[in-house]
This record gives sequence, structure tokens and C-alpha cells, in this order.
Amino acid sequence: MSIYNFCAGPAMLPPEVTEALRADLLDWRGLGRSVLEISHRTSAYQELRERTEANLRRLLGLGPAYTVLLLQGGASGQFAMLPYNFLREGDCADYLVRGHWGAKAARQAARVGRVRTLADPEAGWDPAAVYAHVTTNETIDGTRLPENFPRPVGPLCADMSSDILAAPRDYTRYDFLYAGAQKNLGVAGLAVVAAEHEFLSRARRNLPAAFCYLEHVRADGLYHTPNAFAVDALFHMTEWLLAQGLETVWARNARKAAKLYAELDRSAFWRPLAPKGERSLTNVVFRLPSATLEAEFLVQAEAQGLVALRGHRALGGLRASLYNAFPEKGVDALVAFMRDFERSHG
Repeated sequence: MSIYNFCAGPAMLPPEVTEALRADLLDWRGLGRSVLEISHRTSAYQELRERTEANLRRLLGLGPAYTVLLLQGGASGQFAMLPYNFLREGDCADYLVRGHWGAKAARQAARVGRVRTLADPEAGWDPAAVYAHVTTNETIDGTRLPENFPRPVGPLCADMSSDILAAPRDYTRYDFLYAGAQKNLGVAGLAVVAAEHEFLSRARRNLPAAFCYLEHVRADGLYHTPNAFAVDALFHMTEWLLAQGLETVWARNARKAAKLYAELDRSAFWRPLAPKGERSLTNVVFRLPSATLEAEFLVQAEAQGLVALRGHRALGGLRASLYNAFPEKGVDALVAFMRDFERSHG
């Protein structure tokens, strides 16, 4: 029986990537050592990081005007580091809050300085804000921010953890972007950060070094021992994305989401939670007529190899996460199970 992991993170990896990682755990690049044992000071690790960064730049369409950093702490670490580096006394930052993670990012920034929150970018950004922050996809609420939202006058920053490289996007529109790796880019323990040079130059320098972006730049990404395994996973994921071709990945993602939403819209037995114009391509959130039915659905789904469909504890219900590596046949299996479940319980 095939197992399909619908977890919102850590997410399903392509078989090619898990096979490559398994080999690297035993003997990395013929060195007779595991990737877990490789020093970040070696030329072999330096080559790995350089190739990974080059792949990311190619996939994101970012040229030499951007600095790319691979940092520990995931996206939650960036919730604090971003304001800590850019939000000085007397400044204000704008935070678009349309769900759980946008709200969490705003709360962390408010511990550092003054924050203005807004629920709709159409309401107007503050032109005096030192930066504006958006969350492009809300994994818990199952909503995405339309790509054509009004851009602020000043620098634009974004948490893209759950939809980075999942659909067409102009990444040069953003002055600063970050993403936890465990959804679309690999495994937990790593955050990808890309920052435009002029914006990055405004960062504070008088900070504890581990939390200072400019210190990480000065140390060439080696201020502390990096998570080599997570970097290796990121490398293999970027290689897989390049081999697949982004247009192929994007088309597959669109089909996956369309199939599942079509089933949810087919019958009143299912209740999709996100408004149609804001539905996420990567996180599909829905409910059944009762919590009892939802519990039974989860038990039976797991017995069929459809795992991790429970919604986030903050919202409840059900959630299917369909990240880049999730196979289309997994959605087909879920839709078939949903039809059987509705026939027997509807």
C-alpha cells in the first residue's frame, strides 16, 4: 500500500531525494563519511553550499543584487530576526495579517518595535513604514495572497514558507523573503533568506552576532556550524525541481488543487473553509458535518495510507497539504476515498 503524507510540515519528499539522502548518510560524495560528519570548513561543504545557492538563484530568478543566506531557526526565527535587524526605535513597520502566521509574525515584531497591522493591502500601506511584511500563503487558514496585491512604497518583505516555488511569482518584487525549508525545500532546521543588497545594508550592526544578518554575511554564512544535512536536502530538492522543470511543477500543483477543490465543491457534505478567490494551492482546509465524522474520516483515511490529514490544532477540521513534492496520484487516491466515505456516511 502506498503512503501519502499530507502533513503541513515536515512534508513529503520526492523518492529521488530520500534515496539521495539515504546514500549521503552512509558515504557523502565518496569521502567515506556521513554528511552528518562533514565539517563546514571543508572545501567539499563549501562547494555544496555554493551549488545550492546557485540553484536557488536560478529557481527564484534572483541575480547578483541579492544576498542568499541559509540560516538556522526556520521561519519562526525570521519572525524575530527581521524586526530585530530593521525596526529601530521610533520606526514603524506594516504587517499584513490575514491568518495565523501573519499574526504571529506581527506579534514577534511588536516585541521589538512599533507595528501597524492591516487586514487588506487595498486599505493602503504606510509610506513611512521602514518595511512592509506579508505572508504569501496561510497554511492553517488555507488562503493565499493574490500576487497582484498593491505593493508598498517602501521595502517589501515576505514569509513564503508554504508556497515558495509552488506557482509563478516575480521574486524580484520583494526586497526580503524567507522560507522555512520543511515544506517545499527540504527538511526542518533551515531557513532560506534572500535579501536585496540596498535593503540589507540598512540592517543594524550593533546586535548579538548570531542574530545579525550583516554578521552572517561577513562570516560568509559560517558564523556558526551550519546544519549540513538540511543544506544537503535543500541541494537535492533544488536539483529535483530543476530536473522536473518549474513549469511542470506549477502545472501539476494547479491540477492537484483543482481536483481536490472540485470534489469539495461537488457536495454539501464537504465544507471548504477558504473563500474561492483566496484558496491556497498548497494547503486545502475543510470540515465535515460533525467532529465525530471528522474523527472517523481520519481513522479510515490512515488505514488507506492517507496520513496527516488532521487540521491544525488552532482551527481543527481537516487539511491536505499539497506541496511541490506531493504526487498527483496521492490527490487521486484522496478523492476516491472521499467519495467512498461520503457514500457510506452521507
